[in-house]
Amino acid sequence: MSPRNDPSVEDAYESAPSELVAEILEGELFLSPRPARPHANVHINLGMLLGRPFKFGQDGPGGWVLLAEPQLHLGPRPDKVAPDLAGWRRERLPRAVGGSEAPAHYELPPDWVCEIFSRRTRHRDQGVKQRIYAREGVRHLWHVDPLTRTIELFRLGSDGWSAPERFTGEQGLVRIEPFDAIALDLALVWSE
Repeated sequence: MSPRNDPSVEDAYESAPSELVAEILEGELFLSPRPARPHANVHINLGMLLGRPFKFGQDGPGGWVLLAEPQLHLGPRPDKVAPDLAGWRRERLPRAVGGSEAPAHYELPPDWVCEIFSRRTRHRDQGVKQRIYAREGVRHLWHVDPLTRTIELFRLGSDGWSAPERFTGEQGLVRIEPFDAIALDLALVWSE
């Protein structure tokens, strides 16, 4: 059985300043500043581009719950992870908001996670967070780098993560799983 998080780490997590992003990853507390401009820009662009067709079903298939920076409590410890974007197929999370008694966090692992790189978080996104997502069975992971204008798609299989499929620059229209039902215009992802 995995050990629980140390109470002092849990206390520090709960008392973290609101202007910082707090996460507990494999028992260790991480505090990060809010995202820089390139990160924030790509974050909103992706949310808008995916939300209309996949959350609302306008000009697309719908069927997804998409959330920005959800608080995930995953595993028995638990790891307290805050991905930039996450998505669940609607049938797995039919009541995404819940009632007034619903906790602020989600314990159900998402079907898709998107981590947008920042200088200070890149190593965590590619290391400990990627391990946690694999352990929890997240099927698709995107690593997005606003500075190099790249999206890397990882698929989880029985042997772990696949080699990344890379989409670069302003390639034009691309189809990236699990949202390959529509073509995503990369120029719009990076647009200011």
